[in-house]
Amino acid sequence: MGCTCKYLNSGPGGPAFIYVAPRHQTLARPALSGWMGHAAPFVFDLDYRPNSGSERMRVGTPPILQLAALDAALDAWGGVDMADLRARALALADQFIAGVEATCPGLTLATPRAHADRGSQVSFRHPEGYAIMQALIAQCVIGDFRAPEILRLGFTPLYAGEAEVDGAITTLTRIMAEGLWDRPELKQRHAVELCPKVGDDVIRRL
Repeated sequence: MGCTCKYLNSGPGGPAFIYVAPRHQTLARPALSGWMGHAAPFVFDLDYRPNSGSERMRVGTPPILQLAALDAALDAWGGVDMADLRARALALADQFIAGVEATCPGLTLATPRAHADRGSQVSFRHPEGYAIMQALIAQCVIGDFRAPEILRLGFTPLYAGEAEVDGAITTLTRIMAEGLWDRPELKQRHAVELCPKVGDDVIRRL
C-alpha cells in the first residue's frame, strides 16, 4: 500500500493505493469491509460478502476531487524514466547534504549516506528542530518536523533543481548563523506543522 500524495505528487488528501498479488486476491481480507468492496454493493445485504478480486479492498465512495487531482499529477510522469528520476533525486539530496554540512555545523545528519539505504528525503537532527523548521517554513522552504528533533526535507526532481536546493541551503545557513529560529512564536507547538499562526509579521522580521 502507498500514498499518492507523496509518491505520485497528488497533494494533501490524495487517495491511497493498495496492490494485492493475484494469487492472494481471493484470500486477502480487507481491514475495513466497505460497501464498495462488497460482491454486490447495490444489493445492500445485511451480511458482508467480499468481492472476488482485488476490488474487495475498496472501502467507500471514490474521492472524485482527489482522483481528479491525481489524474492531473500523473501527467507530469509521461516519458519519465524511473532510473533517471532516482539518480536525479539522489544528486539533489547529496547537494543538500554537502551544503548543510559545510555551513551548518550545529546540524547532524540522520539520513544514511549510502544511496542504497535512503530514499528522496534528507533528515538532520537538532535539539531545536521544531523551531528551525518553522523558521524555514516562514521563509517558504517547506519541510516537516518529526519528534523529537528531526528536520526533514524531500527532493522531487520533477519540480525542483539545483537552484532550489541552493536556495534552501542559503536560507537554512542564515537561520542557523543568525539564530533566527530562537523566537518564542516559532517554538510554540501547533497541531499543523505549517504553523498558520506564524503570519506575515514574523516573515517580515525574518
